Amino acid sequence: MTSDDQPGTPTSPFGSYPSAGYSGPQYVAGDYQNTQPEYQNTQPDYQHTQPLGGYSAADFPAPAGVPPLVPRPVDTRYGAGAGGSAVGLATRPRRRAGSLIAAASLAALIGAGAGVGSYAYLTDDSTAGRSTISVTTASASQAPTLNGTISAAAAKIQPSVVTITVQSGSSGDIGSGVVLDTDGHILTNDHVVADAVAASSDQTQGGQDGQTGSGQSSSASTITVTFHDGTTAKATVVGTSETNDLAVIKVDGVKNLTPAVFAKSSAVTVGEAVVAAGAPLGLSESITSGIVSNAARPVRSGNNDDAVYLAVQTDAAINPGNSGGPLVDLNGSVLGINSSIASTGSSSSTTTQSGNIGIGFAIPADVAVRVSGELISSGKSVNAALGVTVGGSDSDLSTATGVALQSVTSGGAAAKAGLQQGDVVTRVDDFSTTTSDGLIAATRFYAPGTEITVTYTRGGGAAKTAKVTLGQQ
Repeated sequence: MTSDDQPGTPTSPFGSYPSAGYSGPQYVAGDYQNTQPEYQNTQPDYQHTQPLGGYSAADFPAPAGVPPLVPRPVDTRYGAGAGGSAVGLATRPRRRAGSLIAAASLAALIGAGAGVGSYAYLTDDSTAGRSTISVTTASASQAPTLNGTISAAAAKIQPSVVTITVQSGSSGDIGSGVVLDTDGHILTNDHVVADAVAASSDQTQGGQDGQTGSGQSSSASTITVTFHDGTTAKATVVGTSETNDLAVIKVDGVKNLTPAVFAKSSAVTVGEAVVAAGAPLGLSESITSGIVSNAARPVRSGNNDDAVYLAVQTDAAINPGNSGGPLVDLNGSVLGINSSIASTGSSSSTTTQSGNIGIGFAIPADVAVRVSGELISSGKSVNAALGVTVGGSDSDLSTATGVALQSVTSGGAAAKAGLQQGDVVTRVDDFSTTTSDGLIAATRFYAPGTEITVTYTRGGGAAKTAKVTLGQQ
């Protein structure tokens, strides 16, 4: 049993795209186990056991201020977040014996949204007021002109993209970020800076208890930002939202920053050309391109598998290290923050394949702008809540036509609007909801206090609608 603020299973996209009953790829996370996959990939197309052409990490020098990368194999001992679903999974970075496992995606055979992860590296040195965020409503040009090309979009966004290096004790991560304003605020994923936040918490607790705490290194964690011009600066964490997989960090004393411009999520069109920017596998200043594959795909990912959002799905190449970087239209306006990818694997094999397979996900711009603004203003962000309890499993995906309300919280948003236990919610505004994660994602897309239209059925009767003013989690 899950509530609208707790883990559940996902749903189909919104608008005129696959509607209720859609049986295509869906996303499985946590304790849910997909026992009847649509396909079984028992033999990966390739097995990369040696560096191609004899290359090593030394052949790819790190940017200024970023420690060198050290290659090592993916650790397959861990499963998918809570519950450890172990079918074809490549793991997120996890600390073990003072080191960090190489970052990868989290996915089941039919696909599971999962944190892309920052790119993990090891070093031998173990000692080592609210701002304005720009939003545009301009549509992106798709014509092959100077102002509508991939190169023009890349040139527009790259000065706003940074590489983020997190050093905690003898290990660390590399991710990406987007400059929000000239005051030095930078948006990234929560899972990129989670180790620094955890280390800071451990050190604070250790100071209170008279010890370093939780087996962590006593060395202070650091966050280093490398800018487009190669300069570096130390950053501090302003605030994080684990349930949206977003975080804002800040640098001080850095001049001539170029803030990114965000597009409205309503402007995202399936099939439009997009560009992803960031530091895949630690290779900063990287650009890839593709199209929008789906405008609102419910995905669960994040550092603890707690982030649920209506992702912009793309086939632009996104890999570990792209986390926190932007997905932009051909105007160079940010459509989303790259956060997760899907991958395939084999349940009978001890190896997993990680990296881009043409299915990547970005947190939508509307959510990124709202949450980052709240983090800058108050250091925290609060999710909207419908005030219901829902349940379900991935086995319901092929037949589900809506999400049954197992209970309705007395005095909550749904109760005030007249919704009752047993009602089946089929739509939230334009978002079709067939599974629990879809309902959670559609609810969290909005800010608390927003009035939405909920479409539902009662007792198998005709569809009804209710105006619901969302509460807060």
